[in-house]
Amino acid sequence: MIQKILDVKNPKLRIKSKTISVIDKRIREIAKDLTDTISVQKDPEGVGLAAPQIGKNIRMFAMVYGKGIKIVINPKIVSAENTEILKKNNEPIMEGCLSILNYYGPLKRPQKVVLEYQNLDSEIKKTTFKGLSAQIVQHEVDHLNGILFTDILFKQKASLYKQKGEEWEEVELI
Repeated sequence: MIQKILDVKNPKLRIKSKTISVIDKRIREIAKDLTDTISVQKDPEGVGLAAPQIGKNIRMFAMVYGKGIKIVINPKIVSAENTEILKKNNEPIMEGCLSILNYYGPLKRPQKVVLEYQNLDSEIKKTTFKGLSAQIVQHEVDHLNGILFTDILFKQKASLYKQKGEEWEEVELI
């Protein structure tokens, strides 16, 4: 079922999520909710959605991967390398968040990560993600730890931008 995405003011986004011990019917329903919700998100289009963003503080997220949506449970980043700002056509790719609509920033993140996680069949998987997929994984794992992309942006002393139509306006967060 499509769920409402919590916005930045909701304190649930700042809670460290709990490990999932059993993948049961309830967990499968939340996975379906994540999939349904990310699938209809079009303006802006979403590429990842963590369970806390729909009010569930458990360690699970959905991400666009290949031609489908991957469900990731109890993720653990086991290695990360090549920290830089992701670029396309020599321009930085601006990272944003469905919980902080229309705000973006150029984050330095490792461009290759190895992630250990469980799938919905309780199988333990280890996958290497590169480029945009690596950035999505890190963004969603941050959500599971109560961290927002703006927290990292400010630590890196990078600029925050608000999108107004086709233009970017640099803004300060108060």
